[in-house]
Amino acid sequence: DVQLQASGGGLVQAGGSLRLSCAASGFHFDDYSIGWFRQAPGKKREGILCIRSDDGATYYGDSVAGRSAASSDNAENTDYLQIDSLKPEDTGVYYCAADLSHCDHYDVNSDSYDMRYWGKGTLVTVSS
Repeated sequence: DVQLQASGGGLVQAGGSLRLSCAASGFHFDDYSIGWFRQAPGKKREGILCIRSDDGATYYGDSVAGRSAASSDNAENTDYLQIDSLKPEDTGVYYCAADLSHCDHYDVNSDSYDMRYWGKGTLVTVSS
């Protein structure tokens, strides 16, 4: 079965950086797109980006545009999300997800941005 697990969250001071990991198993990793999402307490889920595992093409939403980057290590079935210049409003649970659809089929900024397979998230807390 498909399994995804985001990790690497924690408590970070504003202005700092984090590198989150998404470990995947149970599917052909390079056939899927990987999405990163986040949800702050009491707020709707936001799309962050979508990355194609086959070629690394990345589609960014507005939420952390200019401060984020993603990469895929197909040999390790792992995706990474780097976020720089963290702000208190970046606090939330960060999730990775996967789907067979390519990233160019999605609007990352849309409320309907969704994927078939989801992992449990990792909590990022940014202190002021």
